[in-house]
Amino acid sequence: MSENKAKLSDSLKKNVTPKNFKKNPIKGTKFTIMVSSAKGGVGKSTFAINLTFALQKKGKKVGLLDADIHGPSLPKMIGLNDKPKTDGKFLFPLEKYGAQFMSLGFLVDEKTPMIWRGPMVISAIKTLTEKVAWKDLDYLVVDMPPGTGDTQLTFAQDVKIDGAIIVSTPQELALMDVQRGIQMFGKTKIKIVGLVDNMSFFESDDGKKHNIFGEGGVEKTAKEFKKNFLGKIPISTKLRESADLGLPLTYKEPDDKISKIFLEIADKVMQDVA
Repeated sequence: MSENKAKLSDSLKKNVTPKNFKKNPIKGTKFTIMVSSAKGGVGKSTFAINLTFALQKKGKKVGLLDADIHGPSLPKMIGLNDKPKTDGKFLFPLEKYGAQFMSLGFLVDEKTPMIWRGPMVISAIKTLTEKVAWKDLDYLVVDMPPGTGDTQLTFAQDVKIDGAIIVSTPQELALMDVQRGIQMFGKTKIKIVGLVDNMSFFESDDGKKHNIFGEGGVEKTAKEFKKNFLGKIPISTKLRESADLGLPLTYKEPDDKISKIFLEIADKVMQDVA
């Protein structure tokens, strides 16, 4: 275990972040926004890519870093299979629809399982955070893996994070992990921009809302921990289909009612992180 990681591990046990940690901003970016879920299967990656283009629609220059080493989904969601170019020192992000992207999924075959131990994960994250030549971004959105493991700790100890967004469904089981995520960010001194209620409800053709995963849990948790509640995103076939096609909804149809929810969330993010 490295000296810094050992310090962080000790600090988490004591509920204190070491004062001598040097957190560096990611080169080529002004602000870094972390999108976290603490639990898998809540639509975090779909949220992250649509937030990226919502910020773009607000006139910002934006990039998306897929930090999920074991399950990178960005290549599919943005429809890119090219290999990033390199000058021997830095990787150059791929570009599409006017935004910049980087993922380990661009570097390995999509069917290759990432069966890596902790040190290999940490090394990959350091490459993604230190060896990518982002081009004058206003915001870099980081799609984090679920949980509170090596990836989260590496970001916490090394990278200047300007804010974190926690995405959850209203299901009680998911909210248990959200509470752990809130405490993790508190211990590592990362500001939480707010919580998002994703897959909040399903609206049938007759206009009736069906609360499939429960109701109000995310907003209640936000109030309990004194965090901002950023909004509700319903279950949407259109949102899912756009991700499968590699054409994010907020880019393809910015006037769609769900895209407008993302635009409202982007406004709140910019107000908090600017």
